Amino acid sequence: MSRTHQLLMLLLVAIVVIAPFTFYPLFVAKVLCFALFALSLNLMLGNLGLLSFGHAAYFGLSSYAAAHAAKIWGFTPELAILFGVLVALGLGAVIGALAVRRRGIYFAMVTLAFAQMVYFFSLQAPFTGGEDGIQQVPRGNLFGMLSLRDDRALYALVAVVFILGVLALYRITYSPFGQTLRAIRDNEARAVSLGYRVNGYKWLAFVLGAGFAGLAGGMKAIAFQLASLTDVYWGMSGEVVLMALIGGMGTFFGPIVGAGLVVWMQNDLASFGAWVTIVQGLVFMLCILAFRKGIVGALGQLLGHKL
Repeated sequence: MSRTHQLLMLLLVAIVVIAPFTFYPLFVAKVLCFALFALSLNLMLGNLGLLSFGHAAYFGLSSYAAAHAAKIWGFTPELAILFGVLVALGLGAVIGALAVRRRGIYFAMVTLAFAQMVYFFSLQAPFTGGEDGIQQVPRGNLFGMLSLRDDRALYALVAVVFILGVLALYRITYSPFGQTLRAIRDNEARAVSLGYRVNGYKWLAFVLGAGFAGLAGGMKAIAFQLASLTDVYWGMSGEVVLMALIGGMGTFFGPIVGAGLVVWMQNDLASFGAWVTIVQGLVFMLCILAFRKGIVGALGQLLGHKL
């Protein structure tokens, strides 16, 4: 890890620790969940250049799975979240096996088609609650001992899982595996000629991205005690793409900044109703026109460091 990244990682940890004393803990917990969600997309988008329009499928289905496991089966929160991750991994393995054989717009359309199938499944399946979703999900006791009913205790769990998730994703991104992904992105034909099983690498990155999205979705369901159709709707996939692009596609810390900005706009501009979407669109246009590499990407270019 470079010195710049070490400093940024320490700064991130400091912000995560201080934030609940400055802002409402559940608001910060939401930012962390969506930041991890955006990072999971960036594993494919930033390293492989694969734009998925169906990433909400893993986030949302994991949310439903964790909520159902906690409320109906009585799972403790850590087991409920783990169950959600396993469901997301399974779904990602199936969809990824079919999607990674396509490129460009065809890849995006295949992921969107599967995501819509998951959406309609979630709408019709008896255990999801239809349009009402799964409400009043119990937070329970962590490891059967520590109660998560208090918002600060719940935030501590989300913060620890988020930091561990960030460290894991950083290790994956800057490992030989991550370097191979970027080599495939830059010149796939050359990677094939060197003997790399390109589709295998793509599939593994796809599954890992789905798993981390599932981790974010499971945490979100437990934290907010709700799993709803919003979590699997195609608009959620669009939002996470927006987070990654605003923050800086291909940068590691960019999706975190993008997630914070988008969630902040949704929260503070909620009184404007549907105008929030228009404001988000204007911000997106501004970032594209003024910051072609996103906020963090432009900042890194200005400082001469890759962030």
